[in-house]
Amino acid sequence: MVFEPPKRLVRALGETAPDGDDWLEKLPEAAQRAVALRELTAERVQMPGGRSSLVVLVRTADGTPAVLKLAPGRARPEAERAALAHWGGRGAVQLLDSFTAEGVLLLERLHPDVSVRSLPEAKALLEAAGTLRRLWVEPPAGFPFETVAERTGRQAEAMRARAQADPEVAPLVDLALAAREELLAAPPEHRLLHGTFRQSKVLAGERMPWLAVGPDPVVGECAFDLARLVRDRVEDLIAQPSGAATTRRRIKRLAESLDVDQERLRGWTLFRAVESGVRAGRVGRPRDAELLLEFAAWL
Repeated sequence: MVFEPPKRLVRALGETAPDGDDWLEKLPEAAQRAVALRELTAERVQMPGGRSSLVVLVRTADGTPAVLKLAPGRARPEAERAALAHWGGRGAVQLLDSFTAEGVLLLERLHPDVSVRSLPEAKALLEAAGTLRRLWVEPPAGFPFETVAERTGRQAEAMRARAQADPEVAPLVDLALAAREELLAAPPEHRLLHGTFRQSKVLAGERMPWLAVGPDPVVGECAFDLARLVRDRVEDLIAQPSGAATTRRRIKRLAESLDVDQERLRGWTLFRAVESGVRAGRVGRPRDAELLLEFAAWL
């Protein structure tokens, strides 16, 4: 089988490595080695796939359906492995082997084409929030994960640089950075967080109706994790005449349902929306940037 990377993956990696990507060039050979080492039978590459990894539907030697995932180092696959091992299948996809080949994970097979996003909006938010709650556990001792302060500190530097180059985004960047400073001034909460949670990261399973996939784990307060869920289906929100009011109600509903402080959720939602919008503009996705920054202005 030829392990051809999906166009979506090639395009996304091109945004972060515009001068070329050695990992992408070596990917077909790496996938072949990973399949052979584990005595797997490859069925197909998942299409359109994700933006940071190659996902191959496989079967183990005893015929068990599984997923082989290969990701470059900058996607922090070893942090993902550590988080999934710590969760042990509680609320998240389960690791199936103990191989530690860098950047390669063998995972239980979920239903890759059925995410919680396929449900009506209100039901989707409810199911996604319930899944996220199960992931908020104490991190392991000596955890190998970034903290929210560390991750957002890196992001803040890039945001400041972008604001200097593009004065139009500077007012929102200033608001977002001020919100971050205020949020980080409080004593830190230490929970293991998914890090990039949204509806499309929750897939239908057999063990449980819904399980989370694709974490970029981080340790910090739950409001940071929930903030990304607030803006799910942002294109639909922007298209609604009542989009701003709907967003405020969503923040209130999610905060109350998961016992998260509403103002802290609003603050992290602002920071994360501005950060994503600025990043989208930087890598040449102006439409995404426009949507995210308009959404952020409502907050």
